[in-house]
Amino acid sequence: MEERLQKILARAGFGSRRSCEDLISAGRVTINGQVAHLGSKADVQKDQVKLDGNWVRISEPLHYIKLYKPRGVLSTVASPDPRPTVRDLVPIQGTFYPVGRLDVDSEGLILLTNDGELANLLSHPRYGHEKEYRVLVARRPDEEQLIAWRHGVVIEDGYRTTPVRVDVESHSGKGTWLRVIMKEGRKRQIRETCHQIGLPVVSIIRVRIGSLRLGNLKPREWRPLTSAEVKGLKGSPASRPVPKSKSIKKTRLAKR
Repeated sequence: MEERLQKILARAGFGSRRSCEDLISAGRVTINGQVAHLGSKADVQKDQVKLDGNWVRISEPLHYIKLYKPRGVLSTVASPDPRPTVRDLVPIQGTFYPVGRLDVDSEGLILLTNDGELANLLSHPRYGHEKEYRVLVARRPDEEQLIAWRHGVVIEDGYRTTPVRVDVESHSGKGTWLRVIMKEGRKRQIRETCHQIGLPVVSIIRVRIGSLRLGNLKPREWRPLTSAEVKGLKGSPASRPVPKSKSIKKTRLAKR
């Protein structure tokens, strides 16, 4: 049975459909020796599909791992320098990709999986999955700052963030712990938003992606997801596309 090439690559564990489209556009994928293009289809039972000259196979069992990424660890599978990556923290053989990247100074929940379909569900903004964070800021925010954050802020590149939920959780000395729930994820969005409204960030901890919670994991700890957790991620209402009239702006689930 023929399928779109990006779907085959995603099922084989090469990332979300969107990232697999980038592989195809870069000319790195061939079908029966011919360079593929966006829109190409193939039947993995009959056709020779290769990425960078290597066979694309989809027989590898699917893995789902939740990890507490500590500060100082990169949310990638390969590092350009001596710093460790999230992949280094999980000593299991196989090809896994991080879903829901965090910047190197942030910490908390990351999902590692070779299930490209689930990666696409969690990453694509049309599905509207919530991401929840605990954010410690260095001072006590006033109501004007909170209102601005909740309604959306124009950050340095001119982009206006979509509305988010921000609640005061507790005070810590001169600082304040905030609970932030958002559905988009531009690079370093929380830090840039706080910079614009005058709230220096001390710490960012992601505690939830969709229905998946960090739970009682400690930094550097990880465990496989239960079948119920996987089912929850795949079957939650957020796994169905948001109606077009209510869809949010297209943006990657990326670093914050």
